[in-house]
Amino acid sequence: MAKALVIFLHGVGSNGDDLAVLGEHWARLLPDVAFASPNAPYPFEHAMGYQWFSLTGITPENRPARVREARAAFDNTLQQLMAQHGMADAWDKVILVGFSQGSIMALDALASGRYPLAGVVAFSGRLAFDGALTPQPYTPALLIHGKADEVIPFSESVSAEQRLQQAGVTVEARYEAATGHTISSQGAMDAAGFIAQCLQD
Repeated sequence: MAKALVIFLHGVGSNGDDLAVLGEHWARLLPDVAFASPNAPYPFEHAMGYQWFSLTGITPENRPARVREARAAFDNTLQQLMAQHGMADAWDKVILVGFSQGSIMALDALASGRYPLAGVVAFSGRLAFDGALTPQPYTPALLIHGKADEVIPFSESVSAEQRLQQAGVTVEARYEAATGHTISSQGAMDAAGFIAQCLQD
């Protein structure tokens, strides 16, 4: 049985296959780690693909409420995956790796402290959390964001880094000058190294 589980959380309008390729690349770097890349629970309204929460009519003001409403389905998705991998409730062996909207959900799980995760990686994300942060004390985070991102500005990760650090989270951040709204090869390598470190601790 695997010693840990990495769960990929894709962006809006995408699907689990989009990030599953990362697991294929990381498998040789992270032996004894299982990878899961589920589809988000809701169909995307405007095209093929899936979403963790709807973007229709979304504003900066109502986004945190959308994320809170999405928690139940999100948590159920994670719990089903953990049961499938024989790791029910072994949250300290789980690392969430999100991209874009998937990162929003991963950072929400971190900020709310719902689970004692082994770590969180957020590519091109934002912390859409409007209350006091109550993270678990030992869950570290890696934020990676391109400065050329035209979908979610990298300033969102800068803000998340500051807020998480103020709440006591150990945060590493990488801001890549020429990267847009995507995962770079360097970012993927940095994330694999971070995950390996999380699993050594």
